[in-house]
Amino acid sequence: MKNERSLGAVPARYSMAALAAIVALTMTACGGSSHNDKEDLVSTACEAGTSDGSVVVGSGLPGDPSFPELASGYRTGKKVVEGHQYMVVTANPLASKAGCEVLKSGGSAVDAAVAVQMVLGLVEPQSSGIGGGAFMLYYDAATKKVTAYDGRETAPAAATPDYLRYIDSGTQTTPLPSARASGRSIGTPGAVRMLDLAHKEHGAKPWKDLIQPGIDLATNGFKISGRMSDALAGAKTALQADADALALYFNADGSTKGLGETFKNPAYAATLTKMATGGADAFYTGAVAQGIVDKIAVAQNVTTGAPITPGVTTMSDLAGYQAKKRDAVCTTYRAKYVICGMPPPSSGGIAVAQAMGVLENFDLAPHKPTALDLEGGKPTAMGVHLVSEAERMAYSDRDMYVADTDFTPLPGPLNSTLLDKSYLKSRAALISPTQSMGTATAGQFGNTRMGVGKVAEAGTTHMTIVDGKGNVVSMTTTVEAGMGSYHMTQGFILNNQLTDFSAAPTTADGLPIANKLEAGKRPRSSMAPTIVFDATADGQPGAFKMATGSPGGATIIQFVTKTLVGALDWGLDAQQATNLVNFGASNSRTTNLGGEHPNINATNSGDNDPLVLALRAMGHTVSVNAQSSGVGTVIRTANAAGEARLSGGADPRREGVVLGDTYKAK
Repeated sequence: MKNERSLGAVPARYSMAALAAIVALTMTACGGSSHNDKEDLVSTACEAGTSDGSVVVGSGLPGDPSFPELASGYRTGKKVVEGHQYMVVTANPLASKAGCEVLKSGGSAVDAAVAVQMVLGLVEPQSSGIGGGAFMLYYDAATKKVTAYDGRETAPAAATPDYLRYIDSGTQTTPLPSARASGRSIGTPGAVRMLDLAHKEHGAKPWKDLIQPGIDLATNGFKISGRMSDALAGAKTALQADADALALYFNADGSTKGLGETFKNPAYAATLTKMATGGADAFYTGAVAQGIVDKIAVAQNVTTGAPITPGVTTMSDLAGYQAKKRDAVCTTYRAKYVICGMPPPSSGGIAVAQAMGVLENFDLAPHKPTALDLEGGKPTAMGVHLVSEAERMAYSDRDMYVADTDFTPLPGPLNSTLLDKSYLKSRAALISPTQSMGTATAGQFGNTRMGVGKVAEAGTTHMTIVDGKGNVVSMTTTVEAGMGSYHMTQGFILNNQLTDFSAAPTTADGLPIANKLEAGKRPRSSMAPTIVFDATADGQPGAFKMATGSPGGATIIQFVTKTLVGALDWGLDAQQATNLVNFGASNSRTTNLGGEHPNINATNSGDNDPLVLALRAMGHTVSVNAQSSGVGTVIRTANAAGEARLSGGADPRREGVVLGDTYKAK
């Protein structure tokens, strides 16, 4: 670390070419991979590539991806990053840097995830943090086992089924100023306890050392990025209701802190310091927990004096929170791959598996994108049509049947119901090659009858990490909507995750809704951290193939599915599959086609784009609204000699980068 900090101070006196040579030598001395003569490449550790060589993230040099610039809907020209043994992809350069430094020093993938989350809560507070929840899929290379870690938030023990609908059952008045911005939306945070559980089982470095990068950055400060600046400005009025947010995120003139301003968060540093010395218990008990409970109980807007409906979370809710280990949802795909995803309370793993299970009944190869370029080319109408129709059916089953299975069981064992191959084949038969179905009807399993409660999801961020021993983390983490509940305590944002429940426990005709709110229950999610393996002859997971995931609320399922199809069916590299136009559909007539992508002509509502016109001719209602994914992908590849390598892609729709012991030509 000292060597890299000194490099960050030197470069003004050197050309970029000279700096690159110094960096290469220094990285070797610091533990980076050595020169590989056979491939005529040099490997540098935790460096970002530039046209002139490489640069230390956070140095402020030309090409430094952490240098603040305006947020962009899509950044063209991102190329796949190739590495040797370890790699990390996050949605923020400073977070990728923190994780990569852990990997470079011999830390595990879980170690790196802890460091990444502590930094993300500071530099990307609008998306995730210690006041939220997370799902982690972990592959242990030694045991060949995939484990799902559930850090989803829970409803407080005193919550009633109408907790989000009414202040009380007598007056039936809705929470003020809204369910989201009230204390009622805040679930008991789970990310810290989940990371603690995973670290105790798979960590290689002391917990306190992994918290330190976040402490340092919060203390010394960083320059605010475009996405953070935009998020603060967009949530200005709502954040003004909270005393802690008002003090931290606003300037003296009443404006929110903006692009390029140096931002420090001493309260967050103090919270992390308590966690570094006291472990996860310091978050769930004592002063930090009391601060969370007190903020949830706040009943007044600090700026206007308007009432805020408090929540009912207690110290016992915090102290009693448990992260859970669950069995991953793993299914074969085309008998070539095994795709593993997150089980309930996330619906993401099941929905992705269903969509892919339907799609394996079609030959997708002829429908790969045309005019292939760095951005993933131009999708074909048939490719978009088939994927969207498969997703419509997956969402229909998800909406009806999937919730927290500790409270609401699935209609039966997955392999004989929702993920049964014959069932998915029968669903595939419902797809017309010429006409969209518009909306799909959920499958029927026995006498099970459930109602559907539509819920809007938002927010979130994702990280994909491979360590030097081949262990893999795919983790999606969130405070739900941008800036969560707008409630803040001790330097961190509190989630609004309980709004992922259906506010009503039953439909208008009395059918029970699987995702209804219950005390202690975890709200359904669409987060879909995913790990893929080559399939063995008996259909079991073999060698690691790829890992991916994305933020994006309910559209996460679409973002992950298109990335998997892009890589597995269309042969796109990690960056191309990540870049690829976002397309797909939930269970509605609307098919999404990301208009932020340079290969889509979104002018005139898409009427000037042949792909849009072709889809509309097939009955699709096409939306070309921008799609704010944040896909992070790592794919195992091989060099000419057949030696294993890693390739990574970070979504150009966000600010993230790929870092690792990366290869660059001499």
